[in-house]
Amino acid sequence: MINILMIEDDPEFSLFLGEYLEKYNIKITNYQDPFLGFSCGIDKYDLLILDLTLPGMDGLEVCEEISKKYDIPIIISSARSDVTDKIMGLQIGADYYLPKPYDPKEMYAVIQSLFRRIKKNNKPQEHSDFSYDKSTFNVTFKGENLNLTHAEYEVMVCLLQNKNAIVSREQIVQSCEMLSDSYSKSLDVIMSRLRIKLGDDSKNPRYLHSIRGLGYKISQ
Repeated sequence: MINILMIEDDPEFSLFLGEYLEKYNIKITNYQDPFLGFSCGIDKYDLLILDLTLPGMDGLEVCEEISKKYDIPIIISSARSDVTDKIMGLQIGADYYLPKPYDPKEMYAVIQSLFRRIKKNNKPQEHSDFSYDKSTFNVTFKGENLNLTHAEYEVMVCLLQNKNAIVSREQIVQSCEMLSDSYSKSLDVIMSRLRIKLGDDSKNPRYLHSIRGLGYKISQ
């Protein structure tokens, strides 16, 4: 059974949605008060459906606080139609913004879509001597954890997703949250550290290759 936490100040709406989703083995527990929602044990739920117009605290504040502290998918379900609310909600941690009114079938479709994506992202990706797991932020090399920093992890995953292809500096920087300047030396430093962790020779590399004027590639 999928257990969903709902923070919604309209009990009739939450009951209506809960009765529909129940036939798909989805259980909704609703709290009208956001402060009670905070203290209900969020870790035990699989997903959060969050209204924005709540008593005592704006739903965007709730979204931001929960997304900072918990790894839980968040669907904003709101009658507020201002595009600013939608943009801000997605920027601070929501995974989807579903404007009211909507058919409960649409909510069910969104839930299915989110869980398919989570399942896909959590599946370890195999790359011969390398593997990476987005759910744990780990990259392994020949079965051993590489013990990477966040920036090193992002660079490695970018290269592994494009194995045997040349990836430009700009592509790497754009895909990595920890890098902001494609013309800085930070990427070169990261590459140097990665070579050390792989035991790779910079003059005669087996895995990490620097392609002059083009970028980098990782190969087997």
